Amino acid sequence: MSSNLIYVIGAGGLAMVFAFWKTNWIEAQDEGTDRMKSIGKSIADGAMAFLKAEYRVLAIFVIAVAVILGIANNGRADSSVLISLSFVVGAVASGLAGYLGMKVATKANTRTTHAARTGLASALNVAFTGGSVMGLSVVGLGVLGLGGLFMYYTNLYGMEAENMPIVLNVISGFSLGASSIALFARVGGGIYTKAADVGADLVGKVEAGIPEDHPLNPATIADNVGDNVGDVAGMGADLFESYVGSIVGSMVLGSSILVASGFDINFVILPLFIAAAGILVSIVGTFMVSVKEGGDPQKALNIGEFGSSAIMIAVIYFLIQVFLPESFMQAGEKFTSMGVFYATVIGLVSGLGIGMVTEHYTGTGTPPVMSIVKQSLTGPATTLIAGLGVGMQSTAVPILILATAIVGAHYFAGLYGIAMAALGMLANTGIQLAVDAYGPISDNAGGIAEMAGLPKEVRERTDKLDAVGNTTAAIGKGFAIGSAALTALALFAAFMVQTGIESIDISKPMVMAGLFVVGMFPFLFSSMALGAVGRAAMAMIEEVRRQFRDIPELKKALDLMKGKDEKDWNDEERSDFEIALGKAEHGRCVEISTQSAIKEMVLPGILAVTSPVIVGFIFGPETLGGLLAGVTVCGVLMAIFQSNAGGAWDNAKKMIEEGVTINGETIGKGSEAHKAAVVGDTVGDPFKDTSGPSLNILIKLMSVVSLVIAPLIA
Repeated sequence: MSSNLIYVIGAGGLAMVFAFWKTNWIEAQDEGTDRMKSIGKSIADGAMAFLKAEYRVLAIFVIAVAVILGIANNGRADSSVLISLSFVVGAVASGLAGYLGMKVATKANTRTTHAARTGLASALNVAFTGGSVMGLSVVGLGVLGLGGLFMYYTNLYGMEAENMPIVLNVISGFSLGASSIALFARVGGGIYTKAADVGADLVGKVEAGIPEDHPLNPATIADNVGDNVGDVAGMGADLFESYVGSIVGSMVLGSSILVASGFDINFVILPLFIAAAGILVSIVGTFMVSVKEGGDPQKALNIGEFGSSAIMIAVIYFLIQVFLPESFMQAGEKFTSMGVFYATVIGLVSGLGIGMVTEHYTGTGTPPVMSIVKQSLTGPATTLIAGLGVGMQSTAVPILILATAIVGAHYFAGLYGIAMAALGMLANTGIQLAVDAYGPISDNAGGIAEMAGLPKEVRERTDKLDAVGNTTAAIGKGFAIGSAALTALALFAAFMVQTGIESIDISKPMVMAGLFVVGMFPFLFSSMALGAVGRAAMAMIEEVRRQFRDIPELKKALDLMKGKDEKDWNDEERSDFEIALGKAEHGRCVEISTQSAIKEMVLPGILAVTSPVIVGFIFGPETLGGLLAGVTVCGVLMAIFQSNAGGAWDNAKKMIEEGVTINGETIGKGSEAHKAAVVGDTVGDPFKDTSGPSLNILIKLMSVVSLVIAPLIA
C-alpha cells in the first residue's frame, strides 16, 4: 500500500506545477502605465520587507521549538527525535505557501487594474488566477509535506499496527509547525494591515476628506501592503493549518479502528487520498470560474465553488468504496463505510452552509447589512450598535450547523466520522482559498487605480470586484472558523485516543476550573490583538497627521482639494497638485506597520503555545482536555461574532459609497451617514482581519500542541 502513496505525492506535485503555470501566465500580462508599475513595485517591496522581518523572528522560534521537541522525544519508545524534522518541514511549508501566494498576489494586483481598463471579465480572470496560485500552493505543499513524511516514516518504522503510534506521533509535528507559523502570520499580518487601514481611513477619509486610496495619503501603500500580508499570506497560513490538522487528526483516529482482520492501514491513508483528490477537483473548479462582460462576478465564483463541491462528493464516495471495508469497530461500536461517506459529506455541506449564512449577514444589499446602512443616518453610535447586533445574531445559525454536523457525523461514523467531516469541509481548500485570495487582489487593484489617476469607470469595475471580494473574504473567514471548530474537535478526539482518556468529568473542580480559565483566553487574546492594532494605529495616525501638517506640498494640495473642485483648477494649481503626489513619505508608514506587527505578535503567540504545555504537565491530561473544550467553544463564538460584525460594517460602508436611496433620499460619499459608516468599518476592521481570524488558529494551535505532548503526559 505504501507504493500507492506515490499518487498522493503526484497530486501535490501537480498542484505546484499548476501554480507555476498560472504564475507565468500572470507575469505575461500587461502591468499598465509607468505610474501603475511604480505603485505596484512599492506594494511588492513593502510586502516582502515585512515577510523578511517576520520570518527572521520566526526562524529563531522554529529552531528553539525544534530543539526542545527533539530533546523531549529522544529515546522514547512511542516517539522519536524525528518529530523535530516534521516540525521544521511543517513550518517551512506553511511559510513557503504564504510567500508564494503573496509574491503572486503583488504581481496580480497591477495586472488586474490594467485588465479593468478594458472590462470586468478580464479583471476577474486575472484576480482569480492570482488567487488560484495561493490556493493550489497551500494544498500542494500540505499534501507533499504530509505524504512525503508519511512515506519516509512508514518505510523507516513499518506500516504494522504496533508501529503506527510512533509514525503518527512523529508526523503530528508537521501540524504543529504549520500551526505555529499560522498564528504569527495571522496575528502579525492582521496588526500590520489594520494599523495602516485605520490610519489611512481616519486621517485621510474622515479628517482630510480625501477619497480612499488617494495618492496624497501617506498610509495608502502600507494599507495595500497590509491586504497582502494579512488576507493573502495570513489566510493562506490559516487554512494550511486547518487543512493539515484535519488530515493528521483523521489519520490518528483511523489508527484506532479495528476490522475483522484487526488493524487496517486504509483508514489511516484514506485522508491523504481524499486530500489528493481534492487537489484535482480544485484544479477543475478553477476552469469553471468565468464571467461575461456585464455579468455577476459573485455568481461566477459560486459556480466554481459549488460545482467543484458536487464533483468532490462523487469522488469521496468512490474513494471510500475502494479503501474501506463494509463495516468496522471503534470504541466498541459498529459502523459502516457508507456511514463514513455520510459523515464526510455532512462536513462538506456544513462548510458551504456556513459560507452561505455568512454571505447573508455580510453581503452587499442583504437585510442585515442594509439595517446598518439605515442606522448610519443617525450617526456613528447607532452604526456601531447595529453592527454589534448583527455580529452577535450571526453566531446562531453557524453554531447550529456545526452542532448538527458534529452529532450527525458521530452518529454515522463515531469519532472517525467527526474527523472525516472536518476533512470533507476542507477537501476543496484549493478552490475555496482561490476564491478568498481573489478579494485582496481586487482591493489592491482598486487602490492602484485611484493612486494612478485612472478613469472613473476603471475604479467602478475594481470596486465591483472588491465588493464581491469583501463577501468572499467574509465567507472564507466563516469557512475558516467552521473548519477550525471541526478540526479542533478532531484533534481533541485524537488527543483523547493518544492519552487513553475515555471521558472528561466536568464535575471535577480542576476540570471545571480549566474550562473557566481557558474560556477566558479568546477574550484575552482578542484584547491583545485589538490593543496592538490600537497602539499601531495611533502611531500611524500621528505620522499621517505630521506629514499633512509639516510637508508644505501635501498641505497645499489638501487645501486646494478642499477649496475648489478639480475641474476648476488652473494650470498652476494642477502643477502644484502633481508635485505633491510624489511627496508623501510612504516608506515611513510601511516601517511603522512592520515594526508594530513584529513587536506585538510575540506575546499572543507565546500564550497560545505555552498554556497547554503548562496545564498538561502540571495538572494532567484530563484538565488539559477541559482547557481544550473551553477554548474551542468560546473561541468559535467570538470568532464568528467578530468576523461577521466586521464584514457587515465593511459592506455597509461600501453600499453608501456606491450610493443608496433611503426614504427617497440618495446617500453617498461625503455625507454624514458615510462618515458614520467609516467609523463602523474602522472598528470592524480589526474585528474581521485581526482578532476574529486569529482565534481560529488559537483553538487549533492549542489542540495540536496538546496532541504533540500527549505521549509525554499520558
